[in-house]
Amino acid sequence: MKHLYPELEPYSSYLLDVDELHRVYIEECGNPDGLPVIYLHGGPASGCKPDHRCFFNPEVYRIVLFDQRGCGRSQPFGALKNNTTQHLLEDIEKIRQHLNIQQWILFGGSWGATLALLYAQQHRHAVSAMILRGSFLAREADLSWFAGNGANYIYPEMWEQFMSAIKHNGDSLSAMPTFFDNLFTGNAQQQHDAALGWSIWGAQVALGNEFDLTGFPERADAAMLKQVKIEAHYAKHRYFLDENQILDNCDCIQDVPVTIIHGRQDLVCPLQAAWSLHRALPKALYICLPNSGHIASGEDMINALVSATDRIAAQQQDTTLD
Repeated sequence: MKHLYPELEPYSSYLLDVDELHRVYIEECGNPDGLPVIYLHGGPASGCKPDHRCFFNPEVYRIVLFDQRGCGRSQPFGALKNNTTQHLLEDIEKIRQHLNIQQWILFGGSWGATLALLYAQQHRHAVSAMILRGSFLAREADLSWFAGNGANYIYPEMWEQFMSAIKHNGDSLSAMPTFFDNLFTGNAQQQHDAALGWSIWGAQVALGNEFDLTGFPERADAAMLKQVKIEAHYAKHRYFLDENQILDNCDCIQDVPVTIIHGRQDLVCPLQAAWSLHRALPKALYICLPNSGHIASGEDMINALVSATDRIAAQQQDTTLD
């Protein structure tokens, strides 16, 4: 059973100007001359955390992490202008060029897996391998499952609480327009209620039995409101993608070594997404963890992810020696 590598601090951290408005936070850890890997965090609207550095052997890997536009330590926090999926993909490529990296490994979970697949499809030459956890394919069915036609049947009490927060009296499938209206054009109370309700709902679905409502405030603060607005901004625009775009464009990455890791208990991104991805990428290593959920925690999930980074490092080092 493998565990996270010990905590480590970045040897470099800074803000990179990516356009006239946005500056993205970047940090580098591990071995400056090591095997390059970029950590693509989930969300949209999340950010990198210290334990994200620990999935990689710091003696072997040059570990690059960044907070996506408007997220975490990137500036300006919460900005929606010039904040689309294509902007994020361009940022990843700008980071690669800034760091003078020829090829790197993509390590992404949930929305990070979405970005990894899209980036690889646009920049195949820059990708040496991918490790994908809890893959989100950004299809209509994927959003619908999370927001009104799936997970609400698993947690009906919490879904009703969300419906109450946005004062939606219709059916579940029509809840999202109400949520968007409250969040983006409602009065201050409606915006804060929508943001808090969405945050609680998302945490329940992601954390399952580990969810603890007592950790939430009675009212959304400014940071929560901005973070939820970014997440909703992407959902409202269907992630700025065509329907089924990822699966339809997998032909161009058939030769990329891909590891697909997914928990069968994942209720944010059900296993069907990973299985569909594996069917589109039949050469990929497909690992289903029967007792794991969505988040990158728990013995089985950590073991699978760290084992994957160790395995790919060994494979790429062997290739270099050959």
